[in-house]
Amino acid sequence: MKFKLLLSFITLLFVGSANAALIHFDGEIDYHNDVIFINFTLDDDATDVRVWTDSFLSGVNFDPITALWSADGSLISQNDDDSSINPATQTIYDSGFALSFLAAGDYIFSVATYNNFASGSTLSEGFIFDSQDPIALEIWSQPASSVNMGHYWSVWLDGVDSAVGPASSVPEPSSMALLLIAGLGFASRKKFIK
Repeated sequence: MKFKLLLSFITLLFVGSANAALIHFDGEIDYHNDVIFINFTLDDDATDVRVWTDSFLSGVNFDPITALWSADGSLISQNDDDSSINPATQTIYDSGFALSFLAAGDYIFSVATYNNFASGSTLSEGFIFDSQDPIALEIWSQPASSVNMGHYWSVWLDGVDSAVGPASSVPEPSSMALLLIAGLGFASRKKFIK
């Protein structure tokens, strides 16, 4: 009985703090025309939403550009080079958005290599590099950077209720919750076996 009560409390703690927790996704991008998409949701209007990259690492990895889209695929804004969102971890060519207001709803945050900007004002119009043959990042000479850019990308979301990234990437808060719950279950099971 005590275990079920503790498990219920922990579940409520994680559900109740979802909007306050940072969500992190990361992975690798293989080609110059690959685009990463992260979907996120706001259950209510929000006055402090931040989404940003922190993977440039002063030139170790590719120079990212980002865009924010509404759920219907309409472009809200694009950004290249804003390292002021989280100066503690971002370096000069990192990118993202700090939004003082965003209405409740579903959104898409995209990350591409510089200068693979959106081709138009809707996601269905694609990106500038879409028609080009893929070039592996290690041999591509990225505009304004150099050859042999690293593949690593990292995105953080703050002030959102939930987020879903690429299949190869799992957000850290949910992983931590599952590990904690699994650990408590194992400890409780071990106690009952004795």
